[in-house]
Amino acid sequence: MSRERLQATDFPQEVLALFDKYVHGLLDRRGFLDQAAHFAAGGMTAAAFLDALSPEYAWAAEVPEGDERVSLEYVEYDSPRGSGTMRGYLARPTGSSGPWPAVLVIHENRGLNPYIEDVVRRFGAAGFLALGPDALTPLGGYPGNDDDGRTMQRELDRETMTEDFIAGGRYLVDHADSTGRLGAVGFCFGGGMVGTLAVRMPELAAGAPFYGSQPVAADVPNIQAPLQIHYAGLDERINAGWPAFEAALREHGKEYTMHMYPDVNHGFHNDTTPRYDESAARLAQERTIAFFREHLGGE
Repeated sequence: MSRERLQATDFPQEVLALFDKYVHGLLDRRGFLDQAAHFAAGGMTAAAFLDALSPEYAWAAEVPEGDERVSLEYVEYDSPRGSGTMRGYLARPTGSSGPWPAVLVIHENRGLNPYIEDVVRRFGAAGFLALGPDALTPLGGYPGNDDDGRTMQRELDRETMTEDFIAGGRYLVDHADSTGRLGAVGFCFGGGMVGTLAVRMPELAAGAPFYGSQPVAADVPNIQAPLQIHYAGLDERINAGWPAFEAALREHGKEYTMHMYPDVNHGFHNDTTPRYDESAARLAQERTIAFFREHLGGE
């Protein structure tokens, strides 16, 4: 049975900031509980805060697995410079005949969880050949919960993961059902990875990072793909890197658009936690699909 769905406004903003530190490894569980206890009120203990802010996967079904608009399968692809063999979740549109423009969907810092699989299906339903790689493949894949997924992902080498996502992008470029036009969208860790791919992958034709860390200024000249960047207004940790990144983008004449969504938290697109903001998430999704259609093609 799914639990009651709360919103970010049901929590003190200080608790949301502590939770952001917790899920990004900047604060351990005991640290979160100790500090969140100072804000406990109205029957919400520190442990209750943590439970209520944790994901509820039953909410992640905007495009259900049985949706007739998509054909779904798990695939393996080669990553010779990375982990060797990787696994991912592939969605094909069913309402039109291919080939289709391709979108690489890059997960957060916890593996290919049900929320990201739903995002893959959303892009499939929107007319793209969409792949969500699972960075946790070398460790057996996403373990079924985000806490263990975060622990596992921290064990992986960042450069190896980067090569695994680059290989996923090239798998899509070369896929028989692909037009060869590739976009990448990612969230949190995945948003930062989109920036990395924009620097290192000339095949990338469009990138849409969501609240991800920014490439360093010295790498910006290597970016060729237009970017559509999405930030949460209350996300001070990630937003602190934007001014320097924007200055570098302007200095080198790069094509970009930045959307700042006011009064929402890091993770606002993730509809499995109370940090989700429906209006901002839907607007960001619509903008991203329109951006990919403009730069990749498709209906």
